[in-house]
Amino acid sequence: MKKVALATALVLSSAFALSAYAQEKSRPEVKAETASAVKAGAIPKGEAATPAPTTAKMTPEEAAAARAKRKGETATAVKAGDVPKGEGATAKAEPSKKMTKEEAAAARAKRKAETAAAVKAGAIPKGEGK
Repeated sequence: MKKVALATALVLSSAFALSAYAQEKSRPEVKAETASAVKAGAIPKGEAATPAPTTAKMTPEEAAAARAKRKGETATAVKAGDVPKGEGATAKAEPSKKMTKEEAAAARAKRKAETAAAVKAGAIPKGEGK
C-alpha cells in the first residue's frame, strides 16, 4: 500500500514539475514583446482599435423596393413553371391506410394458417425452445 501511494506521489510531482518547465518565456518577456509590437504598430492598442461591426439598415423605401423585387422574381418563376403555385402544390404524404377489423382478422388468420402449415411441414419446430 505504501508503495502505491509513493508511486502515485512520484507521478503527480513529476507531472507538475514538467508543466512548470514547459513554459518557454516568462511573463515579463511576453509583456515586453507585446509592448514592442504595439509600439511598432503591428498590434493595435486597446479595445477602441477594433472596429465595431456595422449592420446595414435599410430605409423603409429601400425595404419596400427590395420586397417588391423579390415578389416580382417569384411571380416570374411561378409563371414560367419553375415554382409550383400555392400551398397545395407541395407534395403531401398520403395518410397510411388503416385496416378495418375484418381485414385485420383475415390477415391474422392467414398468418396463423401459414405458420401452422410450416410447423406441420417441419420447417418450424413445434413449441418453444425445441
